[in-house]
Amino acid sequence: MAHIARLYNGLIDGLRILAGVVVFGIFALIVADVLMRLVGLPLWIYASGAVEYGLLWFAMLGAPWLVRVKGHVFIDAATRLLPTRVQRVLAKIVYLICIASSATFAWYSGQLFLDAFVMDQIDTRGADMPLWTLLVPLPVCFTLVTIEFLRYLLGFDDMYAIEEPPEGM
Repeated sequence: MAHIARLYNGLIDGLRILAGVVVFGIFALIVADVLMRLVGLPLWIYASGAVEYGLLWFAMLGAPWLVRVKGHVFIDAATRLLPTRVQRVLAKIVYLICIASSATFAWYSGQLFLDAFVMDQIDTRGADMPLWTLLVPLPVCFTLVTIEFLRYLLGFDDMYAIEEPPEGM
């Protein structure tokens, strides 16, 4: 079981690092695009589409790690005023809602991905690209987000625990 946990944690960290690579690539692409415009070189027609794809990939690849380190947006000011027992019950309800919503997103995005892949759909924004390349991180990362909220529900961690911000935040 410890081996599976290490692999899973490595996957979460790997996706986080890949998200950083993607956002750096977006930055480099935008800078290159601006410089090409300034010096009058022909523009790369894929730049706009690649940036759009990259922004979605960046957001999705980092999402499981953000849930893990409690870096996502949540409001706990009202719950802190409640008695401890009520806080625990309310936290479980929140975890269940988060699990249900992220699992629903994983399911439907998986269906979209499969449809786009099987039907060989093409995205024709800046240039023709297979639509599944845009959709591939959605079911994977929403599934991992679901697992992260499940960890909270099962008591491996507490989303509402007061801690120091994680390193790198």
